[in-house]
Amino acid sequence: MDVHALQLRLRRFAAERGWQPYQTPKNLAMAMTVEAAELLEIFQWLTAEQSLQLSDDQRRHLGEELADVLLYLVQIADHGGVDLEAAVERKLALNAIKYPPQAS
Repeated sequence: MDVHALQLRLRRFAAERGWQPYQTPKNLAMAMTVEAAELLEIFQWLTAEQSLQLSDDQRRHLGEELADVLLYLVQIADHGGVDLEAAVERKLALNAIKYPPQAS
């Protein structure tokens, strides 16, 4: 996935609908949180085992909610001036230092 190309598509999508005044990092973060709650709702009453064995309809719904969260996240990075790809690489490197592999 090309994050920059996705950001451009999302900018155009918002511009075509006149949504730019509402596309602030604060509003986008709030919307992403709502979508994350909808993602959690899929698993709310499932056991751990059931959560690993979703039906086709549940998996489709999961994909839609994951996409919503991702789209808002990409927009937050765009409007917040964060290079998301660089931020991910940096965070992975920091996590590797913070959580070294277990010696066997």
